[in-house]
Amino acid sequence: MSLTGGNHNDVTQLLPLLDKVPPVAGVVGRPRHRPDALLADRGYDHDKYRRLLWQRGIRPVIARRGEPHGSGLGIFRYVVERTIAWLHGFRRLRIRWERRDDIHEAFLGLATCLITYRHVRRLC
Repeated sequence: MSLTGGNHNDVTQLLPLLDKVPPVAGVVGRPRHRPDALLADRGYDHDKYRRLLWQRGIRPVIARRGEPHGSGLGIFRYVVERTIAWLHGFRRLRIRWERRDDIHEAFLGLATCLITYRHVRRLC
């Protein structure tokens, strides 16, 4: 995970995030270090990053700016938006007040544990 200030564009963290992806276990043989495709919204629509993704062997599935909705990315995006909404349920995480990133990451970890505990409790 990488934590930046709120005034940084998210697309600047795209390539460092892809570099941190761990090997994917699965079929016998050499584990994959990269995903087959990258799903992203219009905020990541830059030709530079599309080109860099193709060079890494990753197919960019990024919605184009200025085109109507209906690309189908909303089906997968809902999971991410729902998770962020759950994290915003914790008032301390809604707006980052801590100056130190380690404290903010600790609260994120605590919130994740509480969300997981609530879901497991519902299953039992």
